[in-house]
Amino acid sequence: MSETTGTGLQLFRWVKYATYLLLSLNIWLFFAEEVDSARFAVASGEAVATGIQLFSATLDTVAWVILLLLFELETAVIPDHRLQGRLRLAIHGIRFVCTAAIVMAFLGYVGEWRTLLPSEPLMGDACARISEGWSVMIKLDDFVPLLAENCSQLATDTRLVSGLEQVMASPEGLLEAQRLALLDVVNSAAWILVVILLEIEVRVLTRWGAGLRPATRMTNAFKMMLYATLVVAAIYWGFKGDFLDFWDAALWLFAFVFIELNVFEWQQEIRDQSAAT
Repeated sequence: MSETTGTGLQLFRWVKYATYLLLSLNIWLFFAEEVDSARFAVASGEAVATGIQLFSATLDTVAWVILLLLFELETAVIPDHRLQGRLRLAIHGIRFVCTAAIVMAFLGYVGEWRTLLPSEPLMGDACARISEGWSVMIKLDDFVPLLAENCSQLATDTRLVSGLEQVMASPEGLLEAQRLALLDVVNSAAWILVVILLEIEVRVLTRWGAGLRPATRMTNAFKMMLYATLVVAAIYWGFKGDFLDFWDAALWLFAFVFIELNVFEWQQEIRDQSAAT
């Protein structure tokens, strides 16, 4: 290996692990954001269901970071001959728990979106409710107290968000929050499908050889459609959402470039081994 190639490989690894570290830091950023907005939610009656709905992004990010590290271990760190016995069972067990957490987070996103759907018109003057502890939703997960300084800015068509605790919003703000909540649902579903396709590619298509090349092409085409959906979601967050959502989405797309490269190299190794035997 030349010095230039070795330097490029080291840089590749540093960038990859720096990306993974930044994604891990996002766990704390999402947790802080969701703690701040959790006090505006109405309890659903089930403590676990309410907790999942309120902290969907935190749970989702934790599970995805662990899954990402498992993919890294399997495709780039641990040699194939060592992925046996207890180590393999442990990795599969952790993956199962993370998958369950991701599905629960997806249901939490669905629950948050549905919470924002019902609303009713504000009757009377918003300023009359200042002493009652009401809040104004500016956008998804972004609330400010109802004060004398901002109550006069609320129009007569202001909506009361039925699913939240004493929260009102402008029709435009509520609609945008509903769209962003739906985007969370679509984004979460797209990532779940991407990983399902990666698992099929790694566990089945790669090991069964050239006979499944048409299926591999179909899988890759579907995966590209999903990545395109995720890019559109990141762009929308960049313009309409907050910076954390955009930053997190962009980081994940960048991280999965490394995962795809790892899978490609792993596939090549398996083909080389098959050809040698």
